[in-house]
Amino acid sequence: MRLVAIDHDRLFKEMVRTYFEEFMLLFFPQAFEAIDFGHLTFLSEELFTDVVAGEKYKVDFLIETRLKGEEALIIVHLESQAQWQSKFPERMFIYFSRLYEKYRRPILPIAIFSYDEARDEPDSFQLHLPFQHVLDFSYCIVELRKKDWRQYIKQDNPIAAAMLCKMGYTKDERVQVKKEFLRMLVRLEIDPARMRLITGFFDTYLILNDIEKQELEREIQTLIHTEEEKVMELMELKTQWEKDAELKGMLAGQIAGAIEGERKIVSKFIKSQFSDASSEMLRQLEQIADLDILDRLSDRLFQVRRSEDAQKLVDEAYQEQQQLR
Repeated sequence: MRLVAIDHDRLFKEMVRTYFEEFMLLFFPQAFEAIDFGHLTFLSEELFTDVVAGEKYKVDFLIETRLKGEEALIIVHLESQAQWQSKFPERMFIYFSRLYEKYRRPILPIAIFSYDEARDEPDSFQLHLPFQHVLDFSYCIVELRKKDWRQYIKQDNPIAAAMLCKMGYTKDERVQVKKEFLRMLVRLEIDPARMRLITGFFDTYLILNDIEKQELEREIQTLIHTEEEKVMELMELKTQWEKDAELKGMLAGQIAGAIEGERKIVSKFIKSQFSDASSEMLRQLEQIADLDILDRLSDRLFQVRRSEDAQKLVDEAYQEQQQLR
């Protein structure tokens, strides 16, 4: 059976982007009190090259905002981390350095750890010499698996509801976590689009088996009548969403296949015709995920013979893709 890879970065980015204010309130209440949420700008992704390691890194999330009562802008940098990396603290420092070099503003760096098992993650990066303490860089962290899910179920906060699925609970508590999640959704009374976002996030990480689903239904029947009705209505609505999502997933898969096929054709042409100048064009091509843009690019690209003309066409297609984001 083929396992579908979970795009952890995209899931967390979409959730925090939608509920950034609620995220800060839940995990960083002091920062929440200081930030002026009436001034928020979500900045474009930053791509950095690690020359030593020969790798490229993309910053997950950048928000431009300001503190209450102050004119100066600040940058909030969030990084989600689903897998352990030994040099993650160093990477956070490199991100900070590059971002400060570009923006020259105060930066609040935050790392969200969503491992399946609790770990003791560092919140700093230090450099020492035998005779000198050179650097002590610290950043804020959220270690979800260390959070006690029971402490969050009374909060009317959509981020708290969504993140229950990644908090610390035992195998025997899975049904209870799902039941309390549904009760929180009933209390929140949010619009259908955001309801789908939250339930989609939660159900990606906490999937009940058939026996657990039956136990959940019995647990719901123990609720007071009015709450039971609302939870059951929500579950029926979720079932329909899941059917819709399955159909959309099939269509999305077909479109993704067409995009990949078109990208391979264009890539093969670039390599064969402009091998000496193909690296930058191929890098930009990998970022183009719109089928119409790829179709237009291929039609025009096959008509040029100079690498400069080809690069110009790829640049234009790449910029068009960036404007869609």
